[in-house]
Amino acid sequence: MYLISAVLLFSFMLNPISEHSLKADTTLLQFAQNKKIPKVIEESVLIALSYYPELQDTEIDFVFKKNIKKSVMQAQPKASTLLRSKKKRAYQINISSMFKLMHSATPIHQLPQNIMIGWIGHELGHVMDYKSRSLFSMMRFGTGYFFSERYVQKAERVADTYAVNHGLGFYIIETKRFILDQSDLPEKYKAKIARLYLSPDDIVEQVRKIEEAKKAKSH
Repeated sequence: MYLISAVLLFSFMLNPISEHSLKADTTLLQFAQNKKIPKVIEESVLIALSYYPELQDTEIDFVFKKNIKKSVMQAQPKASTLLRSKKKRAYQINISSMFKLMHSATPIHQLPQNIMIGWIGHELGHVMDYKSRSLFSMMRFGTGYFFSERYVQKAERVADTYAVNHGLGFYIIETKRFILDQSDLPEKYKAKIARLYLSPDDIVEQVRKIEEAKKAKSH
């Protein structure tokens, strides 16, 4: 199923890696403004950020953590900036330093670059969602995310949708396939991903609609 999804997606869009390989490093560096990024993942992070030009002035720290409960990456607003206006809030994306399987672990920066871009692109989708929320909405979001799985599902699909709408569909599918096809990942974790996030087929359908809308505008 995922192979079919990937083939269909390629009919809708160019492989973004080839697109970025033509860009000079100095072009990507403009997206490092107001960001703190570990050097070992800098290129992957900057490529993901290049799809979100509206985040260029937003302060975001990318921070390695030894352990993030039940997650590989996690986006959150900095509590000390929540009382600021929406435009002046700062955010942090926590990244597990190790990608842990049942019988082994790999430094996260050694994962394939497409996977890292997709994962980071999803977390930046959360940042986009947070930026649109008032303080009261953020407080309600935090409560809902903590207590309701249905709320978590909605939030994760919103983040996926932001990423797809910003042109990261290829990467998001690659990341999901990477997770769901991992034989050494706990089945419970893979089931959570399948249950809460958009499926590869859902993403292909979103990309198809985006491409159709673009064609309609051009005629």
